[in-house]
Amino acid sequence: MSAVSTSSFSIAGRQVGPGYEPYVIAEVSANHNGDIEKAKRIITQARQAGADAVKIQTYRPDTITLESDLADFRIVDGLWAGRTLYELYEWAHTPWEWHPELFAHARKEGITLFSSPFDSTAVDLLEELGAPAYKIASFEAVDIPLIEYVASKGKPMIISTGMADAAEIQEAVDAARGAGCEQLAILHCVSGYPAPAEDYNLRTIPDMIGRFGLVTGLSDHTLDNTTAITSIALGASLIEKHVTLDRSGGGPDDSFSLEPAELAALCRDTKTAWRSLGGIDYGRKSSEQGNVKFRRSLYFVKALRAGDVITEDAVRSVRPGYGLTPKYLHAILGKTVKVDVDMHTPVKAELIAD
Repeated sequence: MSAVSTSSFSIAGRQVGPGYEPYVIAEVSANHNGDIEKAKRIITQARQAGADAVKIQTYRPDTITLESDLADFRIVDGLWAGRTLYELYEWAHTPWEWHPELFAHARKEGITLFSSPFDSTAVDLLEELGAPAYKIASFEAVDIPLIEYVASKGKPMIISTGMADAAEIQEAVDAARGAGCEQLAILHCVSGYPAPAEDYNLRTIPDMIGRFGLVTGLSDHTLDNTTAITSIALGASLIEKHVTLDRSGGGPDDSFSLEPAELAALCRDTKTAWRSLGGIDYGRKSSEQGNVKFRRSLYFVKALRAGDVITEDAVRSVRPGYGLTPKYLHAILGKTVKVDVDMHTPVKAELIAD
């Protein structure tokens, strides 16, 4: 089953797609560090920075992994080395009892809140809370039953594609479509924490747009905003970035997350990048109208009487640009003027005989 081309869709009334300003998602992830008040402050800061949405993650350690010390379950390198998967997710998870309060706080702040569910019970909780959209995390892009269950709810879905190859992305897209999802986006992603910019290969984004026919964006794990802003020029319509109040906060994801001022810059600069794309236009732009005086054109540099021949010493190519363009210089030499002209008069076609 192939994907159906989608030019745009709506999340909580905000249109998302190539014809609209980039949709910026502030990912809280584990950056609340076990403090609900901190989670609420991140939501507030995201709204103040201009983000379109805040995203959390809905799982418990027992819904995402097994409590085991076996080698398969131990993390041996990277940011979280030395922990088991269960210990990491116990540390990082957003307690389910927080969810109603966080959704209420987001509504109060006037910003969209949705989540990444990691199993069907998480989806059921989010449905009870009226989540307006769902995000499938990169590592769950191969969980076809989860994708189908989320898709069955009829909400907009965003699937992150880190670690997935083209065939796996197609399988995820087909599963979502087959289970009833009509509003679908995919995010190009590198599942490194942090990820070096050179791993992103952003030219993949236009290929994804052509290959899958979907609204496409970027889940960015680099340490600054350059990669995200660049992706806009290549067709990204959504940007997701981890956010925190303090990068030195010591939480699981703090070290590769944006602080509030950086998030504000991301929201501003991605929108500027999108506006700068515009359309194909070789015409004079509104900001150029007042600068015609700085272009070259032809001017009479001595007075002529009606019937006088235009000679080389009678005209010059100079600024401003109110006369004929200099390409007409040789065409007018040897012609006569129809009326008297004063020195420093712009050369106009109507002044010249034939």
